[in-house]
Amino acid sequence: MNGRKLVAVPITPERFAPFGQVIGTLPERRQAMNAARFERFDHLASIDIEAADDGRPTLSIARARIATALPYRVDMVERHPLGSQAFIPLAAFRFVVVVGRPGESVEAGDLQAFVTNGHQGVNYNRGTWHMPLIALEAGNEFLVVDRAGGGNNCEEHVLAEPLTLCLE
Repeated sequence: MNGRKLVAVPITPERFAPFGQVIGTLPERRQAMNAARFERFDHLASIDIEAADDGRPTLSIARARIATALPYRVDMVERHPLGSQAFIPLAAFRFVVVVGRPGESVEAGDLQAFVTNGHQGVNYNRGTWHMPLIALEAGNEFLVVDRAGGGNNCEEHVLAEPLTLCLE
């Protein structure tokens, strides 16, 4: 693949903050529950759902039928203007996200790529440009927190200049 390369770097809450939240068991969020037999980690993501057109939060599971092989050609991104969108792995596995800041448009040079550590999920802020879900192995499953209801909640944008996504 030719053209500009987009290298995925390890995700951290600070690096990902312009696009949303990293979902994980951060020590500063730890609380005891059930007579201290469990640890609970609260307030991990800001779920933001537009209620117009019967908008409501929904939980789903997405399973990868086909692995995404890297390097991968990135030529399209999407955004969800009516709600945030979270992807939480249901087992320990790494995955890659490609994101751009919310705005009316985005171009290849605006995008950043991150790879999780196998125990992190992500929550995209409303309107954040992102590549559709990327799983590195078939069978990977994600818990998805999304918006259900009417209205156009998925806008796609074809990049004028495609990128080649790869890991470090």
